[in-house]
Amino acid sequence: EEVRRQTRMLAEGLHVVGLMNVQFAVKDGEVFILEVNPRASRTVPFVAKATGVPIAKIASRMMAGEKLSAFTLPAGDPGHIAIKEAVFPFARFPGTDIILGPEMKSTGEVMGIDRSFGLAFAKSQLAAGVVLPSSGTVFVSVKDADKTAIVDIARGLRDLGFTILATVGTADALKTAGIPANRVKKVLEGRPHVVDNMLSGHVDLVVNTTEGAQAIRDSFSLRHTALTHNIPYYTTVEGARAAVRAIEATLAGHLEVTPLQTYLVGSF
Repeated sequence: EEVRRQTRMLAEGLHVVGLMNVQFAVKDGEVFILEVNPRASRTVPFVAKATGVPIAKIASRMMAGEKLSAFTLPAGDPGHIAIKEAVFPFARFPGTDIILGPEMKSTGEVMGIDRSFGLAFAKSQLAAGVVLPSSGTVFVSVKDADKTAIVDIARGLRDLGFTILATVGTADALKTAGIPANRVKKVLEGRPHVVDNMLSGHVDLVVNTTEGAQAIRDSFSLRHTALTHNIPYYTTVEGARAAVRAIEATLAGHLEVTPLQTYLVGSF
């Protein structure tokens, strides 16, 4: 409701007739505006498909003189989740580092849609070329700031039957929380190390968060191996948490292909 309120204020304040693109960020319940542009964006077709509202057509008719009140626009919970996932070209460029920064690196986008977040996220990953494992071993190594958050993620993976492989610091944090984890060396600590395990096919999922220029350089071989061997890799605890929910949802039920129209209410 707060996002809607601010969006309306922006549209009226900028005298927008048609479409505008707003980027919001929400932290600790507070809404921040990153930017607003009085134009369409590539999010427009995504929103149209996710809601069933042909917003480009409506905007065009408004720009031609029709009133917004002439259209019946649905509001409230649509009853489904639509997730937009970025597609990256890393696999086509040898030596590329898959870690993300502020610059735009995606070359496309896909959508996953379902009645639950877990299944929608699983579909978005599959559409982006990421096949989440249903069993096996997960390598976990996170920065100090994420050690508290990783506990619930690791516990969820253990409950799903995964074996946890972790570097010393992360393994100690998990052990303190009562979660068993097998220790493995970092690449700089000598062999056999985690990349050896990955090359041997003994790692099915990677969760690794890092910070600082040196730490990012030191973990490059880890990310590169995950890329070249098609091992799902998450660099944030939020992404890892979503992946756990997706794996849990797919293990509990089957992914189904459903026509987009079955999710949408109303016609225009």
